[in-house]
Amino acid sequence: VLIYTPALLFCCNSNELDVNLSRVFAGGCGKASLSSCSPKVCIVGSGPAGFYTAQHLIKVDIYERLPVPFGLVRFGVAPDHPEVKNVINTFTQTAKHSRCSFYGNVNVGKNVSITELQQAYHAVVLSYGAEGNRSMGVPGEDLAGVYSAKDFVGWYNGLPSCRELSPDLSCETAVILGQGNVALDVARILLSPIDILKKTDITQPTLEALAESQVRRVLIVGRRGPIQIACTIKELREMVNLPDTRPDMVAADFDGVKEALKDLPRPRKRLTELMLKTALEVPGEKEQERRSKASRTWGFRFFRSPVEVLAEPGHSRIAGIRLAINKLEGSGDGAQAVLTGEVEDVPCGLVVSSIGYKSLPIDPSVPFDSRKAIVPNTMGRVKQAAGLYCSGWLKTGPTGVIATTMNNSFDTARSILEDMDSGTLDMSAAKPGSQSISALLEKRGVKPVTFSDWEKIDNVEMKRGESRGKPREKLLTVEEMLHVAWT
Repeated sequence: VLIYTPALLFCCNSNELDVNLSRVFAGGCGKASLSSCSPKVCIVGSGPAGFYTAQHLIKVDIYERLPVPFGLVRFGVAPDHPEVKNVINTFTQTAKHSRCSFYGNVNVGKNVSITELQQAYHAVVLSYGAEGNRSMGVPGEDLAGVYSAKDFVGWYNGLPSCRELSPDLSCETAVILGQGNVALDVARILLSPIDILKKTDITQPTLEALAESQVRRVLIVGRRGPIQIACTIKELREMVNLPDTRPDMVAADFDGVKEALKDLPRPRKRLTELMLKTALEVPGEKEQERRSKASRTWGFRFFRSPVEVLAEPGHSRIAGIRLAINKLEGSGDGAQAVLTGEVEDVPCGLVVSSIGYKSLPIDPSVPFDSRKAIVPNTMGRVKQAAGLYCSGWLKTGPTGVIATTMNNSFDTARSILEDMDSGTLDMSAAKPGSQSISALLEKRGVKPVTFSDWEKIDNVEMKRGESRGKPREKLLTVEEMLHVAWT
């Protein structure tokens, strides 16, 4: 996904950016004046990081690998969290600006190289996110019935590459490894009443699979303790209040937690108090009645790490998971999980590994830290690669929420402006920008999808959803998307 910037104009509330911009316009950009050098900048990636960087750049061309924009806002946010997707309205305003053009269906690294972009633009910003999976690194993780959270989320959110996932939900117990918000999203989707889900934009095949699901118990496993849990209170509260479910915790996991409360920062304290109340307190009469009628259960399991996924005898599918029992050394966020030598086996028919996404290298010419799975950078400036920048998860690793991505994208934009102003970024040579890239794509038989083409897809999806009482029913293949876009 690329966002190209044939001429640069920042529209941000940041005073510092405005000051820097006025200096660039007043004093020229580096060694050449703006009127003569017409700065060209492109951004690879149209998810939140790409669009937040693009919000500063009014004159932009956006190139996207898929025929549809918005990245993880479309394919990562849970279907029952429509309010989180409201940022799409802001991104749409950016994309529909008279000086902005969107070109979907263009795969950077295959249809066009980073080197070719660098020849066409003064600066290239990489914002293509994290589409790889972190491996558990244990025997049996390739067995049938084991899925990454990234693929599982992609399946229920209509990501074309995950359409064929078809997870087997015929078991009673599912184990989710990891205790972040994505892990809780997966647990909630597995246990939510169909009447709730059918009013969301979850895909129809997923809805049908969940209606037939036999999963009645979900365990959410973490290597450390309650005080180190990675989810937010909003996600936990949703689990606690999920209709037709009741919590199932191990009281011993919370030993000493109450005493540690006083030293916790406020957000962590509130989260931990809710966990303690859910796990240990006797509920009131109304809640007791609700829980007694529940047909499904969920619970955290702390101080556990996966050792091996266990197979059914003579079969290649999962029968359970072996967990190492840990103890903590240290306290607070810095506490480390240390093996005790003990293990326990948990029978289950579904394992979802939610231990993190990771970025992948896009092009041999781009520096890449394979250990950290990021492009090495300083404030968004790619190390040892003049004119190359990065933002979003590719810059920081897969951490934080959309607001975190927004701020780190703004920082990258600031770095670009500073480099233009100081002359660090060589603006002396005229660059062709999107003209040369469009010619290359045409020569290679690549037909881009415009934003008005995307609006046709958007319109069809919303009409399909309306007929089912949903906000949208997504097209699930690239072929379907292109057919709608170009007819």
